[in-house]
Amino acid sequence: MLEKEYQFFQENRNSLIAKYSGRFIVIVGNKVIGDYDSFEEAFYKSQESNEPGSFLIQECSNNEPAQVFHSRVCF
Repeated sequence: MLEKEYQFFQENRNSLIAKYSGRFIVIVGNKVIGDYDSFEEAFYKSQESNEPGSFLIQECSNNEPAQVFHSRVCF
């Protein structure tokens, strides 16, 4: 589940971090569909136009290991 999105992030990690450093990006397939200041904002905005479970929220940071947030999580 969401392996394609995570693989896209890993393959493009350096360029994505350079562009979106410190932000939470939303990935669907091989495309960034949004960037936000917080996980919560990314989740709530993305679920307006995408079904939970169909997108990956990824924090763009140089910290290892990367934190991955799956969109099936509800608060």
